[in-house]
Amino acid sequence: MNHRILLQRGEVLGGLFHDYTGVNFSIRFWDGDEWTWNPGSNPAFTLVIRSSAALQSLLFRRNEITLGEAFVQGDLDIEGDIFSAFEMAKYVFARPLQALQSACAWAARTYFSLRQALRLGRMHSRGRDKASISFHYDQPVEFFRPWLGPTLAYSCAYFRSPDDPLDLAQTQKLELICRKLRLEPGEAFLDIGCGWGSLVLHAATQHHVRAQGITLSKSQYTVASERIAAARLGHACKVELRDYRDCTGLAGSFDKIASVGMYEHVGLPNLPAYFRAVQTLLKPGGVFLNHGIARSAVAPILPDSFIERHVFPDGRLVTLTQAVQAAEEAGFEVRDAENLREHYELTLRHWVEGLRAHADEVRHHASESACRIWLLYMAGCAAAFRRGDIGVYQLLLSRPERGQARLPLVREDWYTPEFDREEVST
Repeated sequence: MNHRILLQRGEVLGGLFHDYTGVNFSIRFWDGDEWTWNPGSNPAFTLVIRSSAALQSLLFRRNEITLGEAFVQGDLDIEGDIFSAFEMAKYVFARPLQALQSACAWAARTYFSLRQALRLGRMHSRGRDKASISFHYDQPVEFFRPWLGPTLAYSCAYFRSPDDPLDLAQTQKLELICRKLRLEPGEAFLDIGCGWGSLVLHAATQHHVRAQGITLSKSQYTVASERIAAARLGHACKVELRDYRDCTGLAGSFDKIASVGMYEHVGLPNLPAYFRAVQTLLKPGGVFLNHGIARSAVAPILPDSFIERHVFPDGRLVTLTQAVQAAEEAGFEVRDAENLREHYELTLRHWVEGLRAHADEVRHHASESACRIWLLYMAGCAAAFRRGDIGVYQLLLSRPERGQARLPLVREDWYTPEFDREEVST
């Protein structure tokens, strides 16, 4: 051990973390030396730095992109409580950098944006949206299945108890959406961004509607179609490869519509057109449930992020206020808004634990870097939900007919009698 080097590292790190007040942690270097922020207590996690380049990034080029990419490449790792590591990361990102380094980061962001535009076209054009969806969702379903579970629901679950298993919580979420929409047998129901078909299947089997789903992901379309065929439900539901903007021939066709975890891909400039398109698809008196993530109006806005670059290209979150305004301007009336922020943190913790538990199995279907990207982004999102930087909202919107919303005066039926807690197979 080179004590002089260790002392130098300790002085530099002590200066970086001089006013840090979060959970205790330690840092272990590539040569075996270890530094602990508070030696008097056990660390919640250990940040493993495997190269001098990774240390340089932490000290002098720290941001989501540089440190996130170092994690993906294996130059950084986290042992122990990965969720606690994001408390420390938030502190690190807030430390000021030199003006020259900030200018270099701005130049890198600008270059990346220009490269994306030249390669894929204008942001949120049909072609670029299709490419963005494919980038994230067209992984083999075998990559997702081990940690999503049999429901294959890739959105916030609904926990009646923190101890609920994930499969039950996801089934409860599907049922809650159907209850909020008050689906009735024989109604025409549309799921925009239907994923692998979980909500379509649940609505058809449990509420006996005529269910249709649309998606831009070829992989999800294939799997959803296979699940419908396996359940012998071709008479009751179907899925299509279709953009929501290309549904003009279906105007006024649906009694009820849901969109779960999809509108995050729409973008603020297209939000008014999105709600107008959905409003056109609804019959007068119809109801629409929009379930999606929104950022807090007081949360910091990053001009570039690890998630946008490596997970959800062009994914820019709007605020709840912006979403409500766009919906109302499209002719919708807001009937209910519920924030399931704590539920999404619980969901993400289940996914992270599942991905870690099934890491060997998942690596047969995706690269090591893809596994590390998903692990980092889901743990980071859990931390953001916990802080309140983002929330996930279920907005229930109606299309009134001559001022009549055709909805009951009360909503007790959403929650009572309690949904049968035995797992519903979809």
